[in-house]
Amino acid sequence: MSAALSGAAMDRRVAVPRRYGLIVLAVLAALAAALLLVRYWPRGVAVARADVEIAAVKTGPFRDLVVGRAVVQPLQSVLLDATEDGRVEQVLVKDGASVAAGQLLVVLSSTQRAQELMARSSEAAQQLANLATFRAGLAQAKAAQRRELTQGEFELERVRRLHQRNVGLAAQGFLSPSALEDSADKLAMAQRLLTQLQADGREELRTREQSVQAMQRAVTDLDQRLTAMRAASEGLAVRAPVAGRVTGLALQVGESVRAGTRIARLDSLGRFKLDLRLDEFHLGRAHEGLAGALAHEGRSHALHVARIDPQVKDGRFTVELAFDAEPPALQVGQGLDVRLTLGQAQDALLLPDGGFYADTGGAWAFVLDSDGRHAQRRPLQLGRRADGVIEVLGGLQAGEQVVVSPYRVLAGASALDIH
Repeated sequence: MSAALSGAAMDRRVAVPRRYGLIVLAVLAALAAALLLVRYWPRGVAVARADVEIAAVKTGPFRDLVVGRAVVQPLQSVLLDATEDGRVEQVLVKDGASVAAGQLLVVLSSTQRAQELMARSSEAAQQLANLATFRAGLAQAKAAQRRELTQGEFELERVRRLHQRNVGLAAQGFLSPSALEDSADKLAMAQRLLTQLQADGREELRTREQSVQAMQRAVTDLDQRLTAMRAASEGLAVRAPVAGRVTGLALQVGESVRAGTRIARLDSLGRFKLDLRLDEFHLGRAHEGLAGALAHEGRSHALHVARIDPQVKDGRFTVELAFDAEPPALQVGQGLDVRLTLGQAQDALLLPDGGFYADTGGAWAFVLDSDGRHAQRRPLQLGRRADGVIEVLGGLQAGEQVVVSPYRVLAGASALDIH
């Protein structure tokens, strides 16, 4: 029995080391598998080298300029709108024609306007006739008053002479006192009658003159309205206010137009400006007077910023460029590449511009390792963008390579495995 017990104890001592050995082997196997996974498992999102654009960081002069596509526009435009409702009777020029100032372009007609003009003209003629009648009455009244005053003055003078004779006769005793008193009363009456006649004449003339003046004002007002109506009727004949090229004229004979309808536009001949849309990133640095250049048909033409429209639409704003000298022969609507200088050239660390900037805002980028097969996401400090390059302020060194193609499908990755 003792022999049996000792055999069992020996078996247990042999089993314990064997169990520990198996555990050690399992741990070693797991470590080996982990090493293999680390060695052969991809380090990030797998991408093909042909599907991404890689650029190197370099040191060079940063030319603070922008190259953009500008659209040719006329330097000045005059809009022609219909001032009255009417019907198109004649179209005398074609769209795109060059016209002189004052040239007749379109003739409209309006039956209602013609009837109103006739009615106003008739009313004006009647008022003028009334004014002539009032003036004739005033002249007649003046003539009648002159006759009556002459008669009154003559009568007063006659009574005065008679009274003077009576005074002499009374002094000599040939005329009684009562007869002299009667003569004095006649003289006083004649004087009062003349004074009353003068006062009544002045009042009548003042009243008649006021009537004539009121009628004159009415006629003047009616004449002004008639003149305005004739000017409006003349507006049915559309003329070119300035010389230029007709644009947008599409009226047809017989067509009805409403007041305010756009008839055409007159563009200045041989004088142009350029409208350039820039990324809103440049809005803070753009200002009037900035220099630009246009290369056209082998010649360079100097430009300058004449006006800035700060309204941002679809991430872009518009600047208006004017030519420093006589512009070349251009066509309205033509697209041209222009260069706009925003500042002086300076040495800087440069990264080629690419689609990644729009996806990250320049806050980070994928930077390749030294083996060129892996790229890690790295935060960056980028500055100005111009002429196809970006100014690097921090996060990169000269010679490093960066994935600059768009990151739309890679935005969630922290690393790339490039093959």
